[in-house]
Amino acid sequence: MELLEQILSNQNMNEAYLRVYKNKGASGVDGVTVNELKQYLKENKDELRQRIRTRKYQPQAALRVEIPKENGKVRKLGIPTVVDRVVQQAIHQVLSPIFEKQFIEFSYGFRPKRSCEMAIIKSLEFLNDGYDWIVDIDLERFFDTVHHDKLMRIIANTINDGDVISLIRKYLVSGVMVNGNYEETPVGTPQGGNLTVCDLFPPSS
Repeated sequence: MELLEQILSNQNMNEAYLRVYKNKGASGVDGVTVNELKQYLKENKDELRQRIRTRKYQPQAALRVEIPKENGKVRKLGIPTVVDRVVQQAIHQVLSPIFEKQFIEFSYGFRPKRSCEMAIIKSLEFLNDGYDWIVDIDLERFFDTVHHDKLMRIIANTINDGDVISLIRKYLVSGVMVNGNYEETPVGTPQGGNLTVCDLFPPSS
């Protein structure tokens, strides 16, 4: 089965819907809630999948929300519509196991069945083994500055499906709504959806 058809399969889409419904969350720019999602998908699932297959599907802009940080700055989040969240989750469920194999052993961020606590425990094990330093590095505004073409080249090294590549790029350039005004997103990846750069390629790349 082609990769896109795996993403659009009944089982995968149903699992994606259940995950989005379970996670709840705010509505996107169209105002549709997670409680209204089931009925929408019942009425529109066939059309939705056909539009994706024919590359006519266009994700809606994400709703920009700013979350205050402890240092006085803000973290910019993009809230996709609930329908876009289902599609993103469906993509994530198929691609994540593929890219998971490429992560280095000691990578813990954004990985299934791994956590910050596990990373701390591993660091303590290294200290007990005689290592003296732990280096904490935070890449400032990393998500805001990801170069789209470079990201897509990295993804295309593993994913050989033009339809899937096209769909991912559409999410990258779908833009954001800020105070009712549309803004393009020529660089960066939105934080807040089910599909982020961390799901698509490993830090070791």
